Amino acid sequence: MLVSGRLTGARARAPLQASLLKTWSLRGPTASSYSASSEPSTVRALIYGIHGDPAKVIQLKNLELTAVGGSDVHVKMLAAPVNPSDINMIQGNYGLLPKLPAVGGNEGVGQVLAVGSSVSELKPGDWVILSSAGLGTWRTEAVFSEEALTRVPKDIPLQSAATLSVNPCTAYRMLVDFEQLQPGDSVIQNASNSGVGQAVIQIASALRLKTINVVRDRPDIQKLTERLKDLGADYVLTEEELRMPETKNIFKDLPLPRLALNCVGGKSSTELLRHLAPGGTMVTYGGMAKQPVTAPVSLLIFKDVKLRGFWLSQWKKNHSPDEFKELILTLCNFIRQSQLTAPTCSEVPLQDYQQALEASMKPFVSSKQILTM
Repeated sequence: MLVSGRLTGARARAPLQASLLKTWSLRGPTASSYSASSEPSTVRALIYGIHGDPAKVIQLKNLELTAVGGSDVHVKMLAAPVNPSDINMIQGNYGLLPKLPAVGGNEGVGQVLAVGSSVSELKPGDWVILSSAGLGTWRTEAVFSEEALTRVPKDIPLQSAATLSVNPCTAYRMLVDFEQLQPGDSVIQNASNSGVGQAVIQIASALRLKTINVVRDRPDIQKLTERLKDLGADYVLTEEELRMPETKNIFKDLPLPRLALNCVGGKSSTELLRHLAPGGTMVTYGGMAKQPVTAPVSLLIFKDVKLRGFWLSQWKKNHSPDEFKELILTLCNFIRQSQLTAPTCSEVPLQDYQQALEASMKPFVSSKQILTM
């Protein structure tokens, strides 16, 4: 079958997989370029040539790097997580899709090995993260342009650096950009066990905000509740508990939340809206339930609630690189003060990527899978 000028289906896979062994090139204003080597190489990458089930379309390949040009930086990747957005991108269900074939992964930390003659802000030994999505972090080494990289301090834990540029950035921006919250104000969120959810709990606590955290019921709910409270959560409720009349008792001690953070959609998002203060804002940044957000007309008219969306990639497009660097430094300060920690992580060697992919797609996973190089 030919769709949009591209072969799809079983007939396309054989020639496509054969072509993956030939020379490849990814070129763009900030992307690294590479070619597959016919001889084994120490540079390895997790690559997909078609969209689909990550467990089926991702392959570990040997690559050779392009030469380092004047504005290029040679980076040895140290660690890179597997995020839901990575999975969605491989499946072809994301707002930003790189040209195929592509290296998987949007986030991670690496160490500079060498720099081109025109590079002024980075030097060998520096730790760096990628400033943009879609450039591929699931590889042992890469050559990136200097503008694609942001230096991070080396005095923070490796896992914190590897998981810094997506979830904590999303959490911080949502907490400060939509409502002018003051110490003592409250925030309600679902998907509270997610990477963003855990970052919201910790950053909100550092800002002296109260959090009401909604999670799906599960066999280890008590253990999860204790873990989130250890991070600073004030209240942890299941979605069923949120619907109970007794939930109103929470607001005898807390003001109604003026900010709700929705990563689920469907009925869960509607329940968040019901608990918002008049004039409050619900920010949607994900749709785990794959169901639309439903807002009762009465809440829109009589409570004047606002519905907004947030996507970190769009925020970066609307703001300067210096503003992104300032955001990263702010988060690093939280980390140094032990106010922000990495989510619970399981480190998996790159060659065992199938294990990491499968674990990342299971329900109720409490550990972030991090590929180590």
